[in-house]
Amino acid sequence: QVQVVESGGGLVQPEGSLRLSCAASGSILYINAMGWYRQAPGKERELVAAVTRGGSTNYADSVKGRFTISRDNAQNTVYLQMNSLKPEDTAVYYCNANIWTIGGYGAMDYWGKGTLVTVSS
Repeated sequence: QVQVVESGGGLVQPEGSLRLSCAASGSILYINAMGWYRQAPGKERELVAAVTRGGSTNYADSVKGRFTISRDNAQNTVYLQMNSLKPEDTAVYYCNANIWTIGGYGAMDYWGKGTLVTVSS
């Protein structure tokens, strides 16, 4: 069994900052890429940022220069530092991790339940 749990969402004013955290736990052998996705009301889920085990990153154009993704491989944790937040960043943010489990036959994607980020004055 693997659990992926996000934390750190909340209400923030425009131009404010938030830091999201996501921890994976359970029968984990190895984690490949980890990433953050978001889904705003009435819209499809979209990739926000992702990071490989080696530290290579990629970002959605809409968050480049404002968001920073990082990870701690020893703690099976990924973070998303969000600065200069805008109302259009309002969404449920989901953590994704591509995980090899102990006794498993291949890597699979695991998702958290999401954490709500609301940017409003």
